[in-house]
Amino acid sequence: MLMVGARVSITVALVAVGIGAGVGVPSGLVAAARRGGWLDEVVMRGNDLVFAFPSLVIAILITAAYGPSAVNAIIAIGIFNIPVFARVTRGAALPVWTLDYIRAAHVAGKGDARISLEHILPNVANLLIVQATIQFSLGILAEAGLSYVGLGAQPPLPSWGRMLAESQTMAMMAPHVAIIPGLCIVLTVLGLNLLGDGLRDALDPRLTRNNGGAE
Repeated sequence: MLMVGARVSITVALVAVGIGAGVGVPSGLVAAARRGGWLDEVVMRGNDLVFAFPSLVIAILITAAYGPSAVNAIIAIGIFNIPVFARVTRGAALPVWTLDYIRAAHVAGKGDARISLEHILPNVANLLIVQATIQFSLGILAEAGLSYVGLGAQPPLPSWGRMLAESQTMAMMAPHVAIIPGLCIVLTVLGLNLLGDGLRDALDPRLTRNNGGAE
């Protein structure tokens, strides 16, 4: 049962991160390509609007309209991830647009879309990989929270958050029933955060240069 609950929690978080990255990364690239223009302003103000509502509030709104389910939890967490990826992508892409070889690509006749795909995206991919790892861990935590309050996976689908909620009545007689799924959540989130830190150290060229200089 614990492993089946892990599959549900991880699947919800993974798909939600995919939704956030699939919409947020292109939005950030478009905003960076149109930096200072009206399209940049529209994209970022739209992201600010989404960012104003936590995933739990979005989940409550979706649940009120369509009912609680794992799919609705995926949608809620995925929507919350969109502005995160858009902001990270835009922030990392803006300095790249000022580099000389990007100007040379413009002179060579390449359009903004082609430059974004061929030159900008590869340069910001390392940050996006790290951010995806962090959002994955937060997605597991968010799914557990939504399932705990009854807005996530519904029976007969198990999840770690639902296991915690249903084990409250047995906490005094069998505390391990609540401790084990809670421990799984803590260890998984901690492990993914440590993985994100390790990937950042490995993929960030600035940190690599600093470490090399120190040695």
